Amino acid sequence: MAVVLAAGRSTRMKTELPKVMHEVCGRPMLAHVLNACFDAGIDKACVVVGYGKERVIQAFKHDARLTWVEQTEQKGTGHAVQMCIPHLRGFVGDVVIIAGDMPLVRRATIEKLLTEHRRNQAALTLATAVLDDPASYGRIVRDAAGRLRGIVEDRDCTPEQKKIHEVNPSYYCFDSARLQNVLGRITNSNAKGEYYITDCVSLLIEAGERADAVTAVPAEDAAGVNSRRDLAQINDLMRRRILNELMDSGVTVLDPATTWVLAGAEIGTDTVIEPFTVIEPDVSIGTECRVGAFSIVRTGSRVPAGTRLVGAGASEGRRGGS
Repeated sequence: MAVVLAAGRSTRMKTELPKVMHEVCGRPMLAHVLNACFDAGIDKACVVVGYGKERVIQAFKHDARLTWVEQTEQKGTGHAVQMCIPHLRGFVGDVVIIAGDMPLVRRATIEKLLTEHRRNQAALTLATAVLDDPASYGRIVRDAAGRLRGIVEDRDCTPEQKKIHEVNPSYYCFDSARLQNVLGRITNSNAKGEYYITDCVSLLIEAGERADAVTAVPAEDAAGVNSRRDLAQINDLMRRRILNELMDSGVTVLDPATTWVLAGAEIGTDTVIEPFTVIEPDVSIGTECRVGAFSIVRTGSRVPAGTRLVGAGASEGRRGGS
């Protein structure tokens, strides 16, 4: 099971749209997170919603794998997970907890997190990242043998701890029973008066339970979205990821810097994509096609093998957008 935290409202983005509904390469951020979880073999998810919940639920209403949980007051990540307790009762297995505003999460990262967690029969496993600039992230503290000893928030770090480059990007995997046992014991005795999921980590370690941390998150994937600038940067990272996957599969992209292929587009081998092209979601382009410069291929288009699409301003062939 996954628990996806999607209740927040980003005041820094100056938006009325629920944060997780902002799009990255043509899909809401939340869709990218859910797809990574399901592609990794997780079969159901509790999605914690709050601000703008009706809009989020409406966008995903046809997905029977989702259970919607409302967090009426924003009292922290631990409180959000506490709202899921009725749905965790009776569930035996692993619970992956992740934020809904981290669209760069990969299936492979969640698979590695689950594999290590099960191999070690741990109560908890974290997936960590190593960053050149770890500022603002909680630091991963290990003992001399490399075992996880805790997470220290950036504002609470000593000068020595601030030098730690391994950080917590908030990818958690808990044993369900042990998670439920400690959820009821976390408190809001902190400066913000909130309940933090990281307190579950501390409680498990103090109880002598096995808690592991595996360095599995690529540095660029650790980024969440807290501003419009972050959103633009993450769109560009996702754009480049999609193009790299296409080129690795046999598609020629003549100028990646000016090409946008959005999430869910399928393109056959030996197809050539010319510069200044936009291919929207849920497009299917066959093999040995040529997508001309300045083409826009609209959502739902089906382009047969061997087709030449001629972009804006051209006068021959078949135009993009059909």
